[in-house]
Amino acid sequence: MKCVIFANGPLELDTPTEQAIRNHDLVLATDGGAVHCHTLGMKPDIVVGDMDSIPGKLLTQLRQQGVEMHTFPQRKDQTDLELAIALAIERGMEELTILAALGERWDMSIASVMLLAAPRFAGTQMTLLAGSTTLFCLRGPDRKEIAACQGDRLSLIPLGSPVAGVTLQGLEYPLANRHIPLGSTLGISNIVIDPQIAVTINEGILLCVIERLGADKPTCHEA
Repeated sequence: MKCVIFANGPLELDTPTEQAIRNHDLVLATDGGAVHCHTLGMKPDIVVGDMDSIPGKLLTQLRQQGVEMHTFPQRKDQTDLELAIALAIERGMEELTILAALGERWDMSIASVMLLAAPRFAGTQMTLLAGSTTLFCLRGPDRKEIAACQGDRLSLIPLGSPVAGVTLQGLEYPLANRHIPLGSTLGISNIVIDPQIAVTINEGILLCVIERLGADKPTCHEA
């Protein structure tokens, strides 16, 4: 079961984002994220948050349309996005694509990225999309094969602890069973050279950041 979550940051539309919007079982908006849905001509299934950034007229309209509302006080211990993720998982969603969660405020952007590493969400596949950039986490032991284009950029960042047994295939700078310490820049700015790349780790949590820079080039073989 797939869920698209609209947060309240800037929304950039491109092919991966548009595909995610079309391919879902549940649409969930966090407060002002409902404005993105309205702009796209979509009605969210659920709106979650303290309702401080959604226009009153739109809020009234959604209520009249029977949209499910989960309202929280402004003084709370979780961001609207964290509450939305928890609710989506409670509703049985196994794959979450999160849109418009990055780029407006550093603190909120970093907090959104760190939600990918939250232990209580470990059993759920979560992806952040921000224009041409895709972010997700691997938890060791794990291996992920990724369709990409020559010239795309991949960066790997340990979260919370060192990451052991990192092996990379299909990249300009391959790694074989390497250890990446917390705070190291070893995994930054690698370049895709094959249409299918693979990232393998044995232990730890690894943030993967893919910037799709090669999609408009003749060397792109992305499926």
